[in-house]
Amino acid sequence: MAVAQAEGRAPSVVAAVARDGEIVWEGSATSVDGHGPDGDVQYRIGSITKTFTAVLVLRLRDEGLLDLGDPIGKHLPDTGVDEVTVGQLLAHTAGLAAETPGGWWERTPASERPELADVLGEDPYRHPVGRRHHYSNPGYTLLGSLVAKLRGAPWEDVLRREILEPLGLTRTSPQPEAPYAGGWAVHPWADALLPEQVEDLGLMAPAGQLWSTTRDLARFALFLAQGDERVLSAETVQEMRTPAAPLEEGDWDASYGLGVQVFRREGGSLAGHGGSLPGYLACLLFSADDGLAAVALTNCTSGPLMGALAGELLHLVAEAEPRFPEPWRPLPEVDPRVLELAGPWYWGTHAFGLRVLADGIELGPLEGRGRSARFRAEEDGTWTGLNGYYAGESLRPVRRADGALSHLDLGSFVFTREPYEAGAPVPGGVDPEGWRGLKPQGE
Repeated sequence: MAVAQAEGRAPSVVAAVARDGEIVWEGSATSVDGHGPDGDVQYRIGSITKTFTAVLVLRLRDEGLLDLGDPIGKHLPDTGVDEVTVGQLLAHTAGLAAETPGGWWERTPASERPELADVLGEDPYRHPVGRRHHYSNPGYTLLGSLVAKLRGAPWEDVLRREILEPLGLTRTSPQPEAPYAGGWAVHPWADALLPEQVEDLGLMAPAGQLWSTTRDLARFALFLAQGDERVLSAETVQEMRTPAAPLEEGDWDASYGLGVQVFRREGGSLAGHGGSLPGYLACLLFSADDGLAAVALTNCTSGPLMGALAGELLHLVAEAEPRFPEPWRPLPEVDPRVLELAGPWYWGTHAFGLRVLADGIELGPLEGRGRSARFRAEEDGTWTGLNGYYAGESLRPVRRADGALSHLDLGSFVFTREPYEAGAPVPGGVDPEGWRGLKPQGE
């Protein structure tokens, strides 16, 4: 962090690392002797605001008030982009322009954009709808207006009621609340400063308005990793950090989910979001697998690479203090009909193994890489795939008339206890003469 502040020529840098929901380290580096911001000092977080807006939209979806496949015109008619879907707006695949018409919206008064038509302009598209990832700030303005329309209240009020208060984010707000850091521009060729102006973003607020602290954002990162039933379920926050946008050529290690940036790394992935507004840079990153989160904030327009700093903080902890695995524990009780599923199965000649776990079952190839997935139990005795090729697919144990287990039906694939087992309903049938050798020629 000290290197980031010194080499980035930043008035101040503040950062924090959280592990399993607790802040385990925080610190700051500053240009003012005797004054170091702590985890309670607000900085503007820019586009990290988009992740908060995405949470509000997904709450509407989970309540059944909209579908991600809904065209935005179904809920916000006559915007000029009625055909784009809610899901495309969340993933920045709607083809909309990156910025608004007119002056740079981050440094001009909101009064210049009083209506959605002023945000979108007469030519809102830059790409065919749904074909590529193209980051769009106006797209998130539409989503904020969608939230306000369906909730019947301003975006800021819905945000406070549905996210900030339930999660205890008392130092996150649309307007700065003391103590907060003032924003600066640092001269590129001289060690001199210029104060940056602060604009209220108006309709653009859902794309970048918020102020927050490292402590609040670390708490928010825990929510994004684990979910909180008061806000969104664990299943929905996992959906948020699942890539939903096409990869850009040459950028195979980064993608975008639903309001969350996703980064591949060796052995896993990171998720989070960066942010910038004149006078401020911010980044929040977390690893759900490692239970780690890092937040880095600074009060200058350009300088330290906040994403690199947050990523390095995570890397240092993960490498130097790897997470202890949870102790293995046997199941408290075993259902005999589930235990009967365990063991080897064959899809054609491909050998698979099925394991019974505390939270479901896992089916995967016995050798090499292949179609592996976990499944959760359903009340009707079937199992639903949770990941990989079989995500959302149904696995059905099929029994004979006498109740004995016959085979597994997984999305029309038949898994048998023996390869091409005689008498099993293998599609296409099994040769009645069974397995045989290959006779030498002439015999």
